[in-house]
Amino acid sequence: METFNPLRDAVPLGELKRVLVIKLRHHGDVLVSSPVFSVLKAHAPQVEIDALVYADTAEMLTLHPAIDAVHVIDRKWKKLGVVGQVKAELALYGALKARGYDLIIHLTEHWRGAWLCRLLQPRWSVGPAVGGRSKRWRQSFTHLQSAPRNALRHMVEANLDALRRIGIQPAPEERRMLLVPGAAAEAGVAKHLAGFGLKGGDFIHIHPASRWFFKCWPVDRMAALVERLQAEGHAVVMTAAPSDDEKAMLTAIQAQLPKPAFSLSGQLSLKELAALTQASKLFIGVDSAPMHIAAAVGTPTVALFGPSGDKQWGPWGVPFRVISSQQHPCRPCGIDGCGGGKVSDCLTSLTVDAVLAAAHELLAR
Repeated sequence: METFNPLRDAVPLGELKRVLVIKLRHHGDVLVSSPVFSVLKAHAPQVEIDALVYADTAEMLTLHPAIDAVHVIDRKWKKLGVVGQVKAELALYGALKARGYDLIIHLTEHWRGAWLCRLLQPRWSVGPAVGGRSKRWRQSFTHLQSAPRNALRHMVEANLDALRRIGIQPAPEERRMLLVPGAAAEAGVAKHLAGFGLKGGDFIHIHPASRWFFKCWPVDRMAALVERLQAEGHAVVMTAAPSDDEKAMLTAIQAQLPKPAFSLSGQLSLKELAALTQASKLFIGVDSAPMHIAAAVGTPTVALFGPSGDKQWGPWGVPFRVISSQQHPCRPCGIDGCGGGKVSDCLTSLTVDAVLAAAHELLAR
């Protein structure tokens, strides 16, 4: 029996052969779009699904079982000169054109998605309704997705709204995020852990930094947390991105510890970071891509939130605790520190005791 669908312009899923999903944003943004691929595959199992992302974020989606190909736009193309960049863009266009997409799902406000819909001419296309955009934007898509009017809808659900707009209603069990580290990353991490005398489930993973430092907890608080966890007998493995500022933050934390934590600062790829988190018994961090990675690999998560919105960006689909200030009604403000000063009072007010209590609750599950 055919299921009734009240949406008059729903896309007939049985007629789909190939779909392109475009997500041109940062690492965490790309990862929270991963349920779109799983849900679409569950409702149209015959379809081949491709992704288009920035090259540096591709590892968020490669090896995803619902994705057939990950196409990339490399920001470094700009360094190739005009001729080199044009050649790279034409090669990408040729690869996408050859796939013959029936449907394009554009998940951001980036104009490139609109132009690709015009150039590739899929039968159906869905993109976000953007206030103030010209008729050219609106006419680039056959379906426009309405945006949430408040900051309380999680970005996973906001991404899935693109599927709802074309007639797909995701079941709750289909909506989890997914990142597959892969065998090579898992083996590399196992080797690192063996060097520390550890194995999977033996340790807590802490990633204290974000690419935006106004989202970070003070160094002295993080050091105090690590020291107390160590005093309780927990092994702690700390990580940082390869950037100089993140590595410097981790070094500063280590300098305040009587006994340095195990460190893989700047040594891991994104897939290896995921493998490490997957092997840990608990992840502790701030609003960052590693926090989303923890959720995507199923690791219980303690997340510290300051000026960013935990309702939109909190851990998704895993046991978690969000630590945020109840004394600052101005949060979430989205500002890069109070007054733009890079330091957020709503973060500096968070106590070690509160974070430790949350960690205890999740470890006891």
